[in-house]
Amino acid sequence: MPERQIRLFGDPVLKTVSDPIVTIDSRVESLVEDLLDSVLLPGRAGVAASQIGVNLRAFSYNIDGKIGYILNPVLAEVSGEPELVEEGCLSVPGLWYPTRRYPFARVTGVDLDGDAVELSGTGIMAQALQHETDHLDGFLYLDRLDKENRRAAMKEVRESTWF
Repeated sequence: MPERQIRLFGDPVLKTVSDPIVTIDSRVESLVEDLLDSVLLPGRAGVAASQIGVNLRAFSYNIDGKIGYILNPVLAEVSGEPELVEEGCLSVPGLWYPTRRYPFARVTGVDLDGDAVELSGTGIMAQALQHETDHLDGFLYLDRLDKENRRAAMKEVRESTWF
C-alpha cells in the first residue's frame, strides 16, 4: 500500500489520546503496513497512527536504517538530564524548535504476533520514542516548547500556507 497522507496541526485526531489495540486482526495488520510504508519516505524518523488518522496506539520508526513498528507502546523509562534538541514534526511541516527531551528512552509494547517488544536508545532513537508516544497521548512537540518558542511557533503556523 502507498504511504498515507499525514494529518496536519489543527486536525482533532492529533489531540486525541489513542485507544489501545485490543485485537490484532487484518485491520491492525493493514495499519502496520501503512505505517511502515509511510515512514519509508526520506527524512521520516517515525509516524504515529494518529498522524495518518487512525486513533490506535501504534507507530513505525526509521532510525539509522532500522525500520520497524510497535503496537500499544508505553514509554517505560527515560533517563539522563533533559536537554534541548532541535525537533520538527510531519504534522507541523517546516517548523523546527528546541524541545526538551531525555537522552535515553525505552518503550515497551507488542508486535503483530502479540509478542513483547522493547525499543530503547539514545540520540535520535530516544527523541523519536518520546515524540511518537507523545502523539499517541494526544501531544504535539509544540506542547513541550517553552512559552517564548511556543508563541513564535504558533505565529509561524498561522502564517504558513498549509494551515
